[in-house]
Amino acid sequence: MRKRPASPAPPPITEEDRRLFQDAIGPVRPHTPPEAPGIVPERPAPEPRQFWLDEARVRDELLDMPIDPAEMEIGEELSYLRDGYRPELLKRLKRGAFSIADEMDLHQMTAEVARSAIVTFLADARHRGLTCVKLIHGKGLRSRPGGPVIKRLVDRMLRQRDDVVAFASARPELGGTGATVVLLRHR
Repeated sequence: MRKRPASPAPPPITEEDRRLFQDAIGPVRPHTPPEAPGIVPERPAPEPRQFWLDEARVRDELLDMPIDPAEMEIGEELSYLRDGYRPELLKRLKRGAFSIADEMDLHQMTAEVARSAIVTFLADARHRGLTCVKLIHGKGLRSRPGGPVIKRLVDRMLRQRDDVVAFASARPELGGTGATVVLLRHR
């Protein structure tokens, strides 16, 4: 690697150069730092303006909500995941990630008829290689004080079957809590 030659030292400043410089800029006064800093005004407390705007927007959105909160079905959902399966599977089922291959409507059936129909339907679905089916049982709105008979029957039966991996109440557009989407084990 070659060394660069040292740059020559600047020529010395002559008295003539100093005088020309001072004539060009005029009179100057030396800078002296202040002895004590001036009084700094007290800063105002920060205002969370964006938070207030967000809160106002939420209030307005709630007033214009397209969904009636009274129609939301809270606490009536059926949900089950067999031990040994990842929770993401149930989340995907609830979101509607699986295509429903067949469905059965249990309306107007007695508990005994519904039990037999469910057994036959699920056996047929497994035989045909279906993995996702829907049982329409209704919400039990006209049930006696004991609650929705067929819905509870579906819940009990599906939990006891070895071929059921998971089940959950259907999405609102597919029947909501009046239907159950069932994920069956692969053959």
